[in-house]
Amino acid sequence: MGDRRRRRRLTAVATVAGLMFGAAACGSGSDSAGGGDPNTLEVWTRSNPDSAATYDRVFAAFTKKTGIKIDYQPVINFDQQLQSRASTKDLPDVMINDTALMGSYQSQGLLKPIAADSITGSDRITDKTWSTTVGIDGKHYGIPYSRQAQTLMIRKDWLKKLGLKAPTTWQEMLTVAQAFATEDPDGDGKADTYGIVAPGSAQNGYAAWWGASFLWQGGAKIIEKDGDGYRPTMDSAAAVNTVTWMKNNLFCGKKNVLQPGAITAVTSTATNFQDGNAGMYMTGPYNITTFDATPGKDKYEVVPAPAGPAGSDVLADGENIYFGARTGKTKQEQALAAFLVSAGGQKIAMTSVDGHQPVVRIPVNSTLDAAKVRDDARWSVVQKAYEDTSEQFPNAPDFAPIKQDTADALNAIFTYCGSDVSSSLKELNDTLAGDLKDQDLLK
Repeated sequence: MGDRRRRRRLTAVATVAGLMFGAAACGSGSDSAGGGDPNTLEVWTRSNPDSAATYDRVFAAFTKKTGIKIDYQPVINFDQQLQSRASTKDLPDVMINDTALMGSYQSQGLLKPIAADSITGSDRITDKTWSTTVGIDGKHYGIPYSRQAQTLMIRKDWLKKLGLKAPTTWQEMLTVAQAFATEDPDGDGKADTYGIVAPGSAQNGYAAWWGASFLWQGGAKIIEKDGDGYRPTMDSAAAVNTVTWMKNNLFCGKKNVLQPGAITAVTSTATNFQDGNAGMYMTGPYNITTFDATPGKDKYEVVPAPAGPAGSDVLADGENIYFGARTGKTKQEQALAAFLVSAGGQKIAMTSVDGHQPVVRIPVNSTLDAAKVRDDARWSVVQKAYEDTSEQFPNAPDFAPIKQDTADALNAIFTYCGSDVSSSLKELNDTLAGDLKDQDLLK
């Protein structure tokens, strides 16, 4: 397993090297040569048609205010298309994509560094949020746009029927999950309900993404800052204890605590909460709009994550605004970024029209309250989780191979219930050390 992960990691490094070669001259592309309309920005987001409709409203308001036109491209296969554009030395002017991708993009030479004070309104973004856009060299390579933190979505009608309360600890969560799985909370007389939804597949790193909140709550880290570099820490006692608890009580515990097929599920297939046959899901607030439709707003509630031995920290993530590594439209790019982080721009992006998905969850503009903007008290739970009890994946390194290797290892441990957690995590730690060494970050 370690050799396979090593080969994939080296392949990824070769791909990055190729992209750096292709992107190195992006600054001399068509824009700096005088081509294109200087008053039009090409903007990409990783969006399906639903969220793209919200971005359309945001960009229309920006153009109306400034006169700067937007050539908007919602892209589903974002990274594949971005690599193709990098190879032609012609990147989009502005990109909005996941925070965790910043280190990868920066290491490939795809981004321009950004001075925070060059963005009007930057002082309304908290230092905590700005710190998540700092690269290895200490420069900012993104502008915060949206943030979110995981919370527990739970069937309040099931709790009421069984005489239970929302859990506040791991053990309480396990007790509730077992009750949901065995005590017929939907009242249909069939054993067809499940406790917790888990997208536990290794595909696209899901096992690490979903499992990260448990790691934080157990006091574990995947990698830690060490001087001017990083070191892997998945062989710690906290990591061993946390992963052992997850294996024994969730994936290899009592029947139906997790939904069937959890070990191969990704978010697009882990639909049991929405389908109405699972009672709990630790997930991001983007699902609130979906779950309000089914199972229905009156049937579930949003509560803080249950605490583990080290607390109730959850995984936070979100989206940044990135400037492509090219020249010629800096003022227009800065104007767009300033609008996107302004109170007005964020409010448009936080509201749903015709049922379309909002694209800003927790506002980065500190003058805004998510619950007040949406007139929905549930969002205060999410905002408080982000502000007080959340942690993002380290984004200065290229975290993609680290997340994927962690997901591979966790998925294997959870798949084979007889696996030795300590030795498996020791192997993972060695693999993560290789990931960091490939980036010249191992200390």
